[in-house]
Amino acid sequence: MQMNELGFYTLAGQPKSPADLIDEVRDAEAQGIGACFISERFNIKEAATICGAVGAVSTRIGIATAATNHNTRHPMVTAAHAMTMSKLTGNRYSLGLGRGIDAAFRAYGLPSITTAQLEDFAQLMRRLWRGETVIGHDGPCGRYPALSLGADYTADIPLTFVAFGPNSLALGGRAMDAVVLHTFFTDETTARCVRAVKQAAEAAGRDPAKVRVWSCFATIGDHLPEPVRLKKTVGRMATYLQAYGDLMVRTNNWDPAVLARFRADPLVANFQGAIDARATTEQLERIAPLIPEAWLAPAAGGSAAQCVEKIRGQFDLGCDGVILHGASPADLAPIVAEYQRTRPVGRFDHLAANPAG
Repeated sequence: MQMNELGFYTLAGQPKSPADLIDEVRDAEAQGIGACFISERFNIKEAATICGAVGAVSTRIGIATAATNHNTRHPMVTAAHAMTMSKLTGNRYSLGLGRGIDAAFRAYGLPSITTAQLEDFAQLMRRLWRGETVIGHDGPCGRYPALSLGADYTADIPLTFVAFGPNSLALGGRAMDAVVLHTFFTDETTARCVRAVKQAAEAAGRDPAKVRVWSCFATIGDHLPEPVRLKKTVGRMATYLQAYGDLMVRTNNWDPAVLARFRADPLVANFQGAIDARATTEQLERIAPLIPEAWLAPAAGGSAAQCVEKIRGQFDLGCDGVILHGASPADLAPIVAEYQRTRPVGRFDHLAANPAG
C-alpha cells in the first residue's frame, strides 16, 4: 500500500552523513510512505545532489525540494536540474521553492526574495519545461538574453511552494501546484492557511482541489527516548524562534511578550548557532520552560494511536497531505503501521505519487 497522503523529510535535523538517506528512503518505500521532501542546507544537504540520490535509490516514492531558493542558482541550472530529476524518476519529482531567510541572504551577499520574483521565476520554469526558447526575458527574477533546454526536452513538472505569510499563501494558490505549510501551526492557523490557498486558486481560475496543501506536522512518538523528543520538540521550536520568531508569533496569534522573554534569557541570547543542532540535553531542559506548552501542542505525540489521531486531525482541517516531520522512517515505523491499519479505504486514491501531482 502506497499512502500518497503521507510524507517525510529525509536527513531531518543535523545528519552525520548524507548517505543516511539511502536507508531512510528504502525504509519509507517499504512502509508505504508516499513522498520524500528535501530541505536544503549549505553544508552536506545541497538539494540537487540529495534529490539525485533519492531518485537513484527509489522506485515509487514522490520527491520534492521543500525548499530550495531560486536565487542561489542560474535559472538554466535549476531548469535542467528539474528536467533531469523528472526524467530520472518517471515524473515523480516536483521543484519546491521558498523565500529563504533574509539574514542568511545578507550574509551571502544575495538580495531578499520577493513575491514578484517567485511568480516570474515559476512562469519562466514552466516555459522552459514546455520546450520553449525564451528570448529577451526581462522580469522581476532577472534579465536573460536567451534561455532554452531544447525542444526535445519537455515535461510537465509541478511546482511546490513553502508558504508562511498571506502573500506567500496567495502566490501558492494562484501559481504553484502544491503548498507546504510550516511546523507548529495551530489548528486555527492551519485551517486559515488552507482556505487562503484554495481561495487564491479559485480566484485565479484554477481548480482549488488540484493545489495540494501539505501540513508539516511534527510527529514525535513516546517510543523515542526523552532526550530525542526534547531535541525534536523544544529544540526545534527554539530554533524557529531564533530564526523567525516574530513571523511564527504573528502567524499563530501568539503573545509577543513570551517571545521577548525567550530572547532575553541569557542562555538563548548568548547561544552560538542553532539550538536544535548544538544544545545539550541539559541546555534544552533549561530552555523548555521558556516555551509554552500551547506553542508545542500542534504536533503528534504520545502513543502510536494518539499520534495517528492527531495526524488525521490535519486532514479534517482541510490539508491534502501530512508530512510526518522531524523523524526518520525508522522512528516513524510504529506510527505509520498504526495509520495504515486504520487508514480509510478509498479516501486518498486520487493522489499521485508526485507530491504536487
